[in-house]
Amino acid sequence: MTVASQGVEGPMPSQGRLSREQLRVGIASFFGNAVEQYDFFGYGTGAALAFPTVFYPSVSPTLAYFLAFATFAVGYFFRPLGSVVFGHLGDRIGRKRMLIVTLLMMGVGSTIIGLIPSYAAIGVAAPLILLAMRAIQGFAIGGEGAGAVLMAVEHAPQRLRGLLGAFPQIGVSSGVVVANLIFLLMSVLLTHDQFLAWGWRVPFLFSIVLVGIGTYIRLRVAESPIFKEMEKRDQRTTVPIVTLFKRRWKPMVQLIVALFYPNTQGYIFIFMLAYGTRVLHLPQPMLLAFSIAANLCEMPLTLYSGHISDRFGRKRIVLIGLAIGAVIGGAFFPLVDTREPVLVFLAMLVMRLGIATMYGPIYTMFSEQFDTNVRFSGIAVGNAISGLIGAQIPAVAALIMTGGQGSIPMSIFLFCASALAFINVAMMRVDRKVDLTSLETE
Repeated sequence: MTVASQGVEGPMPSQGRLSREQLRVGIASFFGNAVEQYDFFGYGTGAALAFPTVFYPSVSPTLAYFLAFATFAVGYFFRPLGSVVFGHLGDRIGRKRMLIVTLLMMGVGSTIIGLIPSYAAIGVAAPLILLAMRAIQGFAIGGEGAGAVLMAVEHAPQRLRGLLGAFPQIGVSSGVVVANLIFLLMSVLLTHDQFLAWGWRVPFLFSIVLVGIGTYIRLRVAESPIFKEMEKRDQRTTVPIVTLFKRRWKPMVQLIVALFYPNTQGYIFIFMLAYGTRVLHLPQPMLLAFSIAANLCEMPLTLYSGHISDRFGRKRIVLIGLAIGAVIGGAFFPLVDTREPVLVFLAMLVMRLGIATMYGPIYTMFSEQFDTNVRFSGIAVGNAISGLIGAQIPAVAALIMTGGQGSIPMSIFLFCASALAFINVAMMRVDRKVDLTSLETE
């Protein structure tokens, strides 16, 4: 393996184990991503359980749910803009700095959401402020996922790249677990009126603590070795987004299609909280507990799938996850509509396990498809565009399903989304050997 020059970061350790610095980077990528996903997807839980009543009480219940999830989707409209800005800066001035900025922005947005007065208190200004804060969250998350992954994989020894690259991915499910745990705690300890009055605010205000810890951890890790080498050699691209669309547009399009599966099914998972309580009349604490349990099971499988991709190949593991997704996509709502707790949990669990199987290696696989000078932009923009498309699904599902109809078309849609992603990845050529610690192989 070609290693980074000692004048940049020093020689790389043995490929058979992670050094202390590499492990620190993995933990920083995990924790920071967990905090941002806690904030970002905690909003989705709030949209399912509280926002229709707190911020949209003057419209019909169905429209209120649609508006709540539409506001959730607004974050994804700003995500591409954030991906372009942070992608440019990440490829120009460094991965580490962007990760700190995005974390702080996300924390500010979440804290203000927790402090917004209700519609009853300040009228239409309440949902407008909520909309603005969601836009800030979307802008910030546009640079988070790509930066966290690149900090991990660009520090990793080649034989353990999939393992270290999976660290930020378990941050996604960890953030969802912590957010849902706090929402569950509020649901159990408080009456319904107390929860709507102030209990829903606690998870958003708790973000202050998490952001502080995440910032401290990220400040202690080193910049990506290959970025420092590129900076030293002055090989940075003037406008990375232009170079990306001219030379490396194909892997970006492939990334958009590949991520359509976890995005659509992941957001349907959030929609389930509203659909299950309002349409199926399932207990809110039960659904939150099921979500927590499914995400907890997802975490070790995500890490393991990233690890075994170092041995069996990333593409093969991703395809297994997509195949699971196609099966559960078609069966998800029929299982949930039975209202049988065991079958509801089974549907939620299998969905998360399918996502975990592909999630572990997929960002590492695509990191290997982009040159260093556009890698941040390629991952960030591809992720953002796919997220923008997928984030519309809860709002659409809210319109066609909250009246008790629509399970069949939604099941067909989920199956087709997974099948399309499967075909896309199956047709990819991923045999490009890249040393992400040095520019010598590019």
